[in-house]
Amino acid sequence: MTRLSAITRGLAVLTILFPFSAIVAGPVQKPSLEIPPSALKHRDDVKNIFRESYNAYRKFAFGHDDLLPVSRRPLDDRNGWGASIVDGMATMKIMGLDDFFNEAVDFVGKIDFSESQTSDTVSIFETTIRYLGGLLSAFELSGKQHNILVEKAKQLTDKMAFAWATKDQTIPWGFIDFTTNTPTIANTVIAEAGTLDLEWSRLSIYTGNDTYRRLAEGSVRTIAGLTDPLPGLAAQIIKPATNEFADNNITWGGGSDSYFEYLIKYARLTNTDDNLFADTWHTAVDSSIKFLLRKSTVGNHLYLAETDNYGKIVHASSHLACFHGGNWILGGKLLNNKTIVNFGLELAEACWNTYASTETGIGPENFEFISDDSFQSSDTIPNRQQREFYEKHGFFITVASYILRPEVLESNFYAWRVTGDTKYLDRAASAIDSFKKFLQVDSGGFSGINDVDDANIQRGDRIDKTESFWYAEVLKYLYLTFDDPDHISLDKYVFNTEAQPFEAPPAKPVYGSGSLLPPKGPYVMKTGNVPLPAISPIPTLSSGA
Repeated sequence: MTRLSAITRGLAVLTILFPFSAIVAGPVQKPSLEIPPSALKHRDDVKNIFRESYNAYRKFAFGHDDLLPVSRRPLDDRNGWGASIVDGMATMKIMGLDDFFNEAVDFVGKIDFSESQTSDTVSIFETTIRYLGGLLSAFELSGKQHNILVEKAKQLTDKMAFAWATKDQTIPWGFIDFTTNTPTIANTVIAEAGTLDLEWSRLSIYTGNDTYRRLAEGSVRTIAGLTDPLPGLAAQIIKPATNEFADNNITWGGGSDSYFEYLIKYARLTNTDDNLFADTWHTAVDSSIKFLLRKSTVGNHLYLAETDNYGKIVHASSHLACFHGGNWILGGKLLNNKTIVNFGLELAEACWNTYASTETGIGPENFEFISDDSFQSSDTIPNRQQREFYEKHGFFITVASYILRPEVLESNFYAWRVTGDTKYLDRAASAIDSFKKFLQVDSGGFSGINDVDDANIQRGDRIDKTESFWYAEVLKYLYLTFDDPDHISLDKYVFNTEAQPFEAPPAKPVYGSGSLLPPKGPYVMKTGNVPLPAISPIPTLSSGA
């Protein structure tokens, strides 16, 4: 029996033993969780890293989007509105860096969000998660004292709303020209169209204008209502003009990731009585377990595979995709489904292995693996060096760079807050050491690196950029890992995909209907060259084991 067959057979048994029913959500965080005394030193280390890297930004790039820390120059690649400032505001407040925060509020009051300061083209997705999310989260965390943050959020979003170009359009264009208020790219991806509802619904609350919520939520409803390549698993590219998928690619990685992420988070943040969001997420996870979960032939690591445009399984993953462990842990807790939580912990374990296996202790951008499901053989590994690496570590690197991404540490944070296992603290501490050793440069800033498996890093081996999500995500997740668990508790806050926390109401007793979505198929997916039969009825997961 293959490992895949074992997983599938085990789920079938669990389904018989634990049929679906309405289930009561428990707390997300482990009750009475406490940090050990040693955690405070690591928390202070993270705060110092933020202070040092942000001071480098202030010295060489203040007011611009990003710092080039090696060449000590600014870069404006997010429309010149000061992305690092706005994106980092919530972290400043959480860390108690009020001098930085107050300076940022003053800066925000002078931004003209009605026009781009650089390229006329504006990304609706990136602008929403970094700027809109940053402004609204900072407003909440500061005790809702700075109304200018909401005023600027409204100014910005009123321009982004032109992404819905026609009266009956439900899927927004991914990019628009802020000068002409017209779309610039014909298609969009589901991560762009489906990662707006947390932020836009929040703006509706603070402005009293429900249009923002209706636009963003309507986009998610449209995507969720289409016939997917697999139940709940939307294809990656969608046409706003026709509301049709333009491909059949399935991935929890870039281009699709945060659409799936927000389904369960929107249900939790809004406590909506509409089960569509939680049930679509639940169905997506169910399909992922049935069709995408794979164990590596070395190390027995659990990964989520992808499919290509022809429905063929691809044994590939990425740093971006490694948010999925934390998302499954969160959603599994909300659904009180231990099966999903345990799979989430296994996914987080495999992603951490990509850090533990490299010379720098930092994980790569992209990687692949070998599974025993007969659809990929070991001779597909490109070269001997990658084959030898795989035989040691259970994955091989396909893109070796690190651009200051947060996802592995994000899932590690969720795993710690839910289980209380101190191994997750040890891992976060290891990451801090690696960052200080390999990423910091003479300017005080922190840079990306081209090869995480080469500890001999010279100037030419660096990626000369500090992404704004270094301040917003990486350092926030690390800080909160070592902070008092009651501070920004996962039972009181929901994080957007840029790690901007939003205040959540008390949890509902139940999220979702306890059942999967009814079939919209027939669904046909190819694994290798063998088409699977249409799925009807949809097999279910255990709700208890």
